[in-house]
Amino acid sequence: MEAWFNSLLQALALPEYGLSTVFVVAFVSATLLPLGSEPAVFGLIKLSPALFWPAIGVATLGNTLGGIVTWWMGWGAHQMLDRYRHSPTHLRALDWLRRLGPRACFFSFLPVVGDPLCAVAGWLRLPLAPCAGWMLAGKFARYLVMTAGLLYLWPQPVSLAPP
Repeated sequence: MEAWFNSLLQALALPEYGLSTVFVVAFVSATLLPLGSEPAVFGLIKLSPALFWPAIGVATLGNTLGGIVTWWMGWGAHQMLDRYRHSPTHLRALDWLRRLGPRACFFSFLPVVGDPLCAVAGWLRLPLAPCAGWMLAGKFARYLVMTAGLLYLWPQPVSLAPP
């Protein structure tokens, strides 16, 4: 089983599979599904350091597109969520989002609140293009900082060969 897992990891780290895997994981993790894409990005870069910028770019693109899908989900859910319109928490969140506008989507990189933030931005019908731009900026900053930090903490290359 361990040999199979190691060969799977090696295959997924190949440039022809690794970047597409990072894209799919980053896309799915930007939806409301609980999944983190940072381990996939970090793993690919540790196995193939030359893919640092391509992996950051692909993860940013996939995560931004996933955020846009979440924005559309929120836009479509507008009618369903009307019954919660008058709760105090909801009113405070809406006030904050209305004051910040599309710039609030910069914080889409945050765990727990980031993905629902994109959905609420769509529900409020904030303009998609500026929201997507702010999502892109926040998600790029997250991947760059997280990956650079992890590479700083673990600078040695990862070996998949058994000890």
